[in-house]
Amino acid sequence: MPVLPSWLTEPLWGQFAALLPERSTYAATHPLGCHRPRISDRIVFDKMLQLLRFGCSYQAIADTTCSATTIRNRRDEWIRLGVLAELKEIALESYDRIVGLVLDQIAVDGCITKAPGGGEVAGRSPVDRGKQGLKRSGMTDGYGIPLGRVLAGANRHDSPLLAPTLERLENLGPLPDDITVHLDAGYDSDKTRALLDERGLHGRIARKGEKAPIQASQRWHVERTHAWQNAFYRLARCYERRASVIDAFFDLADTIITVRRLIRQAWTTHRWDERPNRRP
Repeated sequence: MPVLPSWLTEPLWGQFAALLPERSTYAATHPLGCHRPRISDRIVFDKMLQLLRFGCSYQAIADTTCSATTIRNRRDEWIRLGVLAELKEIALESYDRIVGLVLDQIAVDGCITKAPGGGEVAGRSPVDRGKQGLKRSGMTDGYGIPLGRVLAGANRHDSPLLAPTLERLENLGPLPDDITVHLDAGYDSDKTRALLDERGLHGRIARKGEKAPIQASQRWHVERTHAWQNAFYRLARCYERRASVIDAFFDLADTIITVRRLIRQAWTTHRWDERPNRRP
């Protein structure tokens, strides 16, 4: 059973392959001019999708087609080249061009997940008996499309992470004149309001001590996106120790979420050769 449907995997791979530099099948530095052929990038890309979706170890996903060492080496190579981050940016640009990002309404919220292996951005989790945990401060547009994140230890409060999270807006190009930021009661402070005023943003912040309605303003979009991301088990229970590797897996997950929503939104308005038979 494939980890993702073909109507989603093929456009992802097509764009990803276009970003990769051309490489020889054999190592040019080999003294005899021959060596074991280089493992296909498509095989490793499929392994990365399986790692992201199932959350298993590299040894468990390795087989006769590709070893665990090859997956790690190719992963690090792609991180150095920045292709996973670039793939996410292209997906956002495509969604904005075809459907349109709702940037006048954005939402920011934190999410704590498990990090049993510790690492550079892990900390004692206040909701898991002090075990190692990871917090991400995520930002979405008004429909829930992920725009960026900041990683920190689970013991960090949401409020100090707001400023670096909002800095991710600078990578999105021209922004609307009036932007409303939807926040929960954890951000209810004068410092947060002063930060929003400095950036020319309007804040809609839940009040501490006041019971919020079931769908409080537009905050539920970012919480739904956290649920989408946690469906990728490697993010819900992260064993990676390096922040760059965690960010790379998040970029790949955000790309999948964005492209999936793009295909769903465009299904009723556009036609293309690989269009699914029914709305995904």
